[in-house]
Amino acid sequence: MLRGVAFAVLASLSLPQVVAADVRSGAYLAGRQALMANDFDTAARQYGRALEVDPDNSFLTENTIISLLALGRVADALPYAEALHEAGGDRPLARLTILANLAKAGDWDGILEIATNAPDSDPISRKLMAAWAYVGKGDRDAAMPLFEDMKSDAGLAVLAQFHKALAHAYLEEYDAAAKLFAEVDRSLFRTRRGAMARAEILSQLGRNDEALERLAEAFSGGFDPGLTAMADELAAGETLPFTTVQSPQDGIAELHFALSLMLDSKETELLSMIQSRLAAHLRPDHVDAVLLTADMLDGLGQYDLAVDTYRDVPRDSPDFYAAEQGRAEVLGRAGKPDAAIEVLERLSKDYPTLPTVHASLADFYRTEGRFADAARAYDRALEYTEEDSAIRWAYLYSRGIALERMSEWERAEADFRAALDMQPGHPMVLNYLGYSLVEKQQNLEEALGMIEEAVAARPENGFIVDSLGWALYRLSRYEEAVAHMERAVALEPVDPVINDHLGDVYWAVGRMREAEFQWKRALSFVDTTDENGEADPDRIRRKLEIGLDATLAEEGAPPLKVADGNKN
Repeated sequence: MLRGVAFAVLASLSLPQVVAADVRSGAYLAGRQALMANDFDTAARQYGRALEVDPDNSFLTENTIISLLALGRVADALPYAEALHEAGGDRPLARLTILANLAKAGDWDGILEIATNAPDSDPISRKLMAAWAYVGKGDRDAAMPLFEDMKSDAGLAVLAQFHKALAHAYLEEYDAAAKLFAEVDRSLFRTRRGAMARAEILSQLGRNDEALERLAEAFSGGFDPGLTAMADELAAGETLPFTTVQSPQDGIAELHFALSLMLDSKETELLSMIQSRLAAHLRPDHVDAVLLTADMLDGLGQYDLAVDTYRDVPRDSPDFYAAEQGRAEVLGRAGKPDAAIEVLERLSKDYPTLPTVHASLADFYRTEGRFADAARAYDRALEYTEEDSAIRWAYLYSRGIALERMSEWERAEADFRAALDMQPGHPMVLNYLGYSLVEKQQNLEEALGMIEEAVAARPENGFIVDSLGWALYRLSRYEEAVAHMERAVALEPVDPVINDHLGDVYWAVGRMREAEFQWKRALSFVDTTDENGEADPDRIRRKLEIGLDATLAEEGAPPLKVADGNKN
């Protein structure tokens, strides 16, 4: 939608390939390397140092602005933006920074001056920013035509109509706002904030029942605590205040947030995060912008910044639980599972009836091998999940995994089959249940059918393809197993379990040297620090010492059957 909306800002965000020799200093190189690695704090400091040597260098100035905006230090970026703007030429990033600071100060005339001089390639500034500035000045008649002028732009029409509806609502013209929501019921109008804004508008018109219906349509998967509180007030007949936009600054904050959502391609990822930072700068209580920023920082591998950003959500916010869950996920990815579990254990006490919190905690327990704790946490998640909830099958499946690892197979199988009843043909459930049945030598033909169905659905999943090869091996169909196991290794070449399985299959068809090679490969891929890994390095070493047949005999397992006379 916004291919044409990046309006030359992308040019500002792109690092030039050629730079003047006088900026090839240590500080410049360190800043450039840091920005390429998304280390915005280091980049801001190093580019700042380089600017001390070459203060008029626009390249250094632009990258300093990028780094500061990515950190949310919008006010700190202003002097650099003003200097760049004064130097002349079209500087979209500088303009964006200056406009945000003017909006924060409520300087509507300043915004209009900048917007009027913006190029036609920047309709966001020329029209939408200017429209909100006119709203700020109390000039409704000048504002509304600017929103309307955008209807001719196919890429921006919905954005403009959405903001026209918000402006109508801010001006207490709720009928006009509701009409726009009804006419353009798509895209931004269906986001979480859009749906909540519509509910508030309908409530202001005394249409609480319709507001509840629209919320239920938008969030068919269930309400989070914030939505639940809103729905409860609507059901009680209370009139919701219009809080989505309580000032023109809020309107511009919503504009930045909408742009952040719309600039969702890999090429515009940094610009998207800058837009969400600007939204939070203008409206610090814009929790959705804070959560979006933290999520993007997490995706960029900036875990410390993401954790700090999640902490910006206040405890009394209805979305505090989402921030804490996000913080726990980041801590887990940062290699701090104990800290993540501590966050979630505390959160589960604060939100004892919220299934997603218990499920998140259970997932961490399961990852850490605490299967009994995981099963109990999944119990609580299921206890507070509606029987017809779209997510219930996932909790059953996950609890089944925990129970299977606890050797409580009957309960695990019941959970897997219940999950399949809710999600017939789901490849992950079919694979796990089928593989488990194969390992337990139960219902092998049924298990094979399940795994074949899973492979048909996910033919590029090496773990599922491995299950098919292993099931055929367990059925003594060794020759058939070879091709599937080889493909599984091709798809997951460094997985120790899959390589170990291929070694067993090779041995079963008489390819002894290749079997030993695969076992050695498997052994090289075993993570000795992973206490919950499925690969058994001691058993692999034993197979290398005495072969698979003798190992099976030592274990009291049934011997291999002769594979078409090939095994010797």
